[in-house]
Amino acid sequence: MKLSPLQIARYQYSPKLPGMLRNGISDICVCSGGATESVADQEKIKALFPNTYGKNEITFQKGKNTSEAKKQVVGVILSGGQAPGGHNVICGLYDALKACDKENVLYGFKGGPSGLLEDNYVVFDDEYINQYRNTGGFDIIGSGRTKLETEEQFAIAEGVCKKHGITAIVIIGGDDSNTNAAVLAEYFAAHNSGIQVIGCPKTIDGDLKNEDIECSFGFDTATKTYSEIIGNIERDANSAKKYWHFVKVMGRSASHVALECALETQPNICLIGEEVAEKKMSLAQIADYIADSVATRAAKGWNFGVAIIPEGIVEFVPEFSVLIAEINELLAGEKTAQFNALPTWEEKYAFIKNGLTKQSMDVFAILPQSIQQQLFLERDPHGNVQVSLIESEKLFSALVRDNLAARKAAGTYSGKFSTQHHFLGYEGRCAFPSNFDADYCYSLGYNAFMLIQYGYTGYLSKVSNLSKPAEEWVAGGMPITKMMNMERRNGKDKPVIRKALVELDGAETVCHVKNTGRCRELLVPGAEVYLVPGVTPGRRTPYDLVAVNKGGRLINMDAQAPNRAFAEFARTFDPQAESIRPEFRFGESRLDFCLTRPDGLHLVEVKGVTLEQGGHARFPDAPTERGVKHVHELIRAVEQGCRATAFFVIQMAEVVDFAPNDDTHPAFGAALRQAREAGGSIAAYSCRVAPDAMYIDHPVPVVL
Repeated sequence: MKLSPLQIARYQYSPKLPGMLRNGISDICVCSGGATESVADQEKIKALFPNTYGKNEITFQKGKNTSEAKKQVVGVILSGGQAPGGHNVICGLYDALKACDKENVLYGFKGGPSGLLEDNYVVFDDEYINQYRNTGGFDIIGSGRTKLETEEQFAIAEGVCKKHGITAIVIIGGDDSNTNAAVLAEYFAAHNSGIQVIGCPKTIDGDLKNEDIECSFGFDTATKTYSEIIGNIERDANSAKKYWHFVKVMGRSASHVALECALETQPNICLIGEEVAEKKMSLAQIADYIADSVATRAAKGWNFGVAIIPEGIVEFVPEFSVLIAEINELLAGEKTAQFNALPTWEEKYAFIKNGLTKQSMDVFAILPQSIQQQLFLERDPHGNVQVSLIESEKLFSALVRDNLAARKAAGTYSGKFSTQHHFLGYEGRCAFPSNFDADYCYSLGYNAFMLIQYGYTGYLSKVSNLSKPAEEWVAGGMPITKMMNMERRNGKDKPVIRKALVELDGAETVCHVKNTGRCRELLVPGAEVYLVPGVTPGRRTPYDLVAVNKGGRLINMDAQAPNRAFAEFARTFDPQAESIRPEFRFGESRLDFCLTRPDGLHLVEVKGVTLEQGGHARFPDAPTERGVKHVHELIRAVEQGCRATAFFVIQMAEVVDFAPNDDTHPAFGAALRQAREAGGSIAAYSCRVAPDAMYIDHPVPVVL
């Protein structure tokens, strides 16, 4: 095959690595960070992932490689839709693997996760790999949407891996694929299979993004591709002067792609899903908003324009999202087959009408029949409506047409409204990756091998500080469970990845909430919160939420603040302490502090308290089996002759007393009472709290 000059140029491009990954495998060591917890539902997530939950974040740095020398046989899977740069992830993985040991082997499982289950693979070599460097698409091995989520599938996957001597699997995919990676890693760990699993963040939808994942790969390339097309459409509109172009842009769960394209092309209208949700806009209000723009331009003789519509916009319309949720429940489980068996649309419509609330049925009834039927097309793997199948660009142009017709009848509009519709999806998924995506993806793959080499599993390959030159990028890994909470999927609660949003200066801004508790009583709509700029260079969440004002009471929200405050307060609390050691291993737990005294050890477990009810401080705000375990370790410490204290840092001032929250978790209160009876100490202190600081202040009565 004759190569074009562009192909030749892309093949010859040499991707750049982060500085700490350059100059050879032997010069890369691990710097371990703090332990992690899931962003919410900690006990539930921990129960689902007992072998892989709570692991430390890590970063790589220059230093002597201390990993175990062994032959690595690695399998790689492309999962889900394509994104520019996927080939380079595999190339980076291959190059790192071969740089470590020429005898290492890389298997590519064809057609996505099904390739692993069916034992359908290719063994990569230099000749094969070199054809795909810096190119778009996923055709190197193909992709698929098979989910790895059943015990039977896991057992088959384990058998295939053992057949080939595979030591690790790398799954390149989005939020669902990486959830599956975490579940597979947990299965392998629970069964002592010796097979590691590493995830790699991929989605150009923009819905796999948080403080840890600054950018999913392919976003840069895709938005540039879409922007070029939108720019062409805008020029066409200015030339023909007779069409309104409704352009739906890929991005189901977030509007990042649409927003970036709008910033690059400046269309007449760009809907942002998050803004629609924040303003609680109805379908009619959105139609009125667009119609206002159309009418204003028509009054000037401009019967043309461009409107960008995010693919998943309808999910952000409150009344429509409720409708979708009701439809998901209406067709949950076996009810889908019952619905599909109905022979006519009229019978299906009656089924729908009987199953929806009046409010949702009112919304359903105003939709064009074509859109109504699209809501009942093939379900996604979770049994939910496939929003991507809803032609939202046609939905809104139809609603705007009806709105303008009413205005024309009322004599308030006299323009012409002709439409063209576009969906930009596949056009951006397989373009030649930009230099940024080529570098980023290659780094993700190279970094994934380093995680394998150092024995990690259930981790996501993480490259951050991306706003800086590649030399300054930071490579490392993060436990996938850190991003998870529980959500309703197909009628069941399942672990998925979550984002947190905070309103800032009238705009929704992604913000890191420095508390992994429930926080339901504090982070309520309209609450006044305090933010501080993040200190990590290049992170996507520019602020940390550190405090909230609850009825005039300032409450610190930083989950790490109690331990820092106690470290400063320790010698005041125990004047005989000669040394203070944090993170002290005792029994099967790591307790927060060990104070060394002349007469022995004083072990202290610190708990931060943010729940306040009528001036009374309570802990916990959600069930905490981990907390119960720590208290029992304190009891064992007393039995072994140590001093032991459960120290509650009440992250607010002026409380009446402290008591265990028996309504939420009676086992924790029982453990505290048992600890006191055994001779342990229970202490609670209120704090002086400022928006950016917290200091332990006064003891408060403990009521057991």
